[in-house]
Amino acid sequence: MSSVAHIGDSRKIVVGVDTHKHVHVAVAVDSLGVRLGHTSIPVDSGGYRQLGEWSETWGPIEAFGIEGTGSYGAGLTSYLRRQGHRVVEVNRGDRRGRRANGKSDTLDAEAAARAVLNGTAAAIPKTADGACEMIRQIKVARDTAVKARTAAIITLKQLVVNAPAALRETLDSLSDKALIDRCAAFRPGKIVNPTASVKHSLRATARRWLDLADEIRTHDRLLDQLTQQAAPTLREGFGIGPDTAAEMLIVFGDNPDRIHSEAAFAKLCGTCPVPASSGMTNRHRLSWGGHRQANAAIYRTVIVRMRHHQPTIDYVIRRTAEGLSKRDIIRCLKRYVAREIYRRVMTDHRQQANQAA
Repeated sequence: MSSVAHIGDSRKIVVGVDTHKHVHVAVAVDSLGVRLGHTSIPVDSGGYRQLGEWSETWGPIEAFGIEGTGSYGAGLTSYLRRQGHRVVEVNRGDRRGRRANGKSDTLDAEAAARAVLNGTAAAIPKTADGACEMIRQIKVARDTAVKARTAAIITLKQLVVNAPAALRETLDSLSDKALIDRCAAFRPGKIVNPTASVKHSLRATARRWLDLADEIRTHDRLLDQLTQQAAPTLREGFGIGPDTAAEMLIVFGDNPDRIHSEAAFAKLCGTCPVPASSGMTNRHRLSWGGHRQANAAIYRTVIVRMRHHQPTIDYVIRRTAEGLSKRDIIRCLKRYVAREIYRRVMTDHRQQANQAA
């Protein structure tokens, strides 16, 4: 359905879109902030085309502000980009505004349009059409497999704790790998008593762990290969392995130039210094915001360098002598690593752009 109230001038139009799984709701607002109309479209190629045609009836399109460009709005974002439109990623509105103005799909779409119009929303969404999107998808499969493997070993040990005494005593002293191998080799036979049933469960859980371990190794090989191809300069960094490189490339996306500076990247990863004092003191603290997985990956790189990278070890010794705490030293190192990662990724991006040209 749609609502129209055409105007006769050529003011530029901003269209806000509230995205859902099956239906998207759009509202058109002109450059003066006048709401022009709204429409609903199905989430398919025909609906995307319908939205594009509806939007152009109002006049020249300045931009589309879309919520959820990386989830429900990914298909629409990709379509509009191919049509040459500017797309801006809009975060969910604040709760205070929703309490004051109410909430509906139409109101959310209008709020998205106004966020673009007043400059509150200006983020460029990821293109999700290249190597970084491939890495993200494989990383999702790997991370879920790691979680399932952890759950499997926890379940296995719980089954051992509750197993009949004779069986439990033979398994208690085994290491994790030996326990998994022993349980995977069980032959419970007919399930006629608790010992047979627990052996059946232990074997199933152990074999699940082994299958997941094989799956994770396959994902790791793919991530190693893809990150080497997409960002060889990044992989040359000390302590930056396939997992950390994959996490960084996911943050950058296939259009890393959307992050306009290394300071913006540090902010995005939560590694920028945050003032934490006033008056005569001048202290900073660790940031609690940003992309937490990227922040954790940078932290792991810092810890590796503090243990095995001589220049970092020397830096830690010097800063400790100056009176900095370990926490403050790690904060400084995370900021340095974020700067280094940004420069390495942008070097790779420029080289690939030059080769493509």
